[in-house]
Amino acid sequence: MKYFKSKDPFPLESGAQLPELHITYHTYGNLNAEQDNVIWICHALTANSDAADWWNGLVGEDKLFDPNKYFIVCANILGSCYGTTGPNSLNPNTGKPYGKDFPLVTIRDMVNAHRLLQQHLGIIRIKLCIGGSMGGQQIQEWAITDPDLFESIVLLATNAQHSPWGIAFNEAQRMAIEADSTIYDDTPEAGQKGIEAARAIAMLSYRHYQTYQRTQAEPTNDKIDDFRASSYQRYQGLKLHKRFNVLSYLVLSKAMDSHNVGRGRGSVEAALQLIKAKALVIGIHTDILFPIEEQERIALHIPNAQLEIIDSYYGHDGFLVESPAIEKLVQPLLNGQWRNGVFKKKLNGHIAKLKVALPGTEKF
Repeated sequence: MKYFKSKDPFPLESGAQLPELHITYHTYGNLNAEQDNVIWICHALTANSDAADWWNGLVGEDKLFDPNKYFIVCANILGSCYGTTGPNSLNPNTGKPYGKDFPLVTIRDMVNAHRLLQQHLGIIRIKLCIGGSMGGQQIQEWAITDPDLFESIVLLATNAQHSPWGIAFNEAQRMAIEADSTIYDDTPEAGQKGIEAARAIAMLSYRHYQTYQRTQAEPTNDKIDDFRASSYQRYQGLKLHKRFNVLSYLVLSKAMDSHNVGRGRGSVEAALQLIKAKALVIGIHTDILFPIEEQERIALHIPNAQLEIIDSYYGHDGFLVESPAIEKLVQPLLNGQWRNGVFKKKLNGHIAKLKVALPGTEKF
């Protein structure tokens, strides 16, 4: 784990500013002499900068992102609780944690923090930038802001504008958190019941009917209480409470709601047209939070894009779980093999969907 500290004020899109900025990040491997081996990973909502831990199917020796070949960077996002400036960081103006006074941040603010770190590390070109969900939102903003920085980008299970459906899920979670009267208490248990309930709500959007059917169904017909699915929801809530800060959860869910690459740029479609990188856009067939029509919209309007669909019963969380399928799709891009636009046809205003049958799948 490494740390970058900027003592300069950090302006936010809302008009507020942070008096200084701290960023926690991980790097794996070394930058080569040509400076053309950078892999930048953008993480999702409650992850951290240790990508080799939470994405260990893809990051590590002899894996897709091998530190013996690449210089891999992952930075903790602004507003989080894993070392980058967030609600439980000390405000240098008061000497106390920001707490509920931490300002609104957006995906664009997160990207501006990444840009500071990129410049600090002396990175002038990124071979490939990859991220799912909120990570993919960051990458789109960054590739629009700095179109010449990226050779390739990989966008998994994400969108160009957060949907009313996604915002509604986030608001339901915030309502659960705000219903907990302990949320602003100065104790380790502050907001525990609220964040546990919020996570239980979120799990219903991250997974899929078939996920629960396959993993939480009862082995007997005799039960009338204490179901496995009930225990699973409570377990997931408690697990998040133990590792994540409730105020960061509020801040980051609000940041996700703010995501709209078209803001100030005319339209989403016009903004996506600004991306110069080769873009591999990957959807998850069973994703109900970021349905595949959202990836289709991205791929249609990025000039140099390719769309692929993974069939998975894990729903949205497939981008974290389906490492072999992701590797199969990303490896050709790393190897310089690229087949742009093979799916790009307009039929009555819609996209002709390219459906890719991966080993072991049947629906396509």
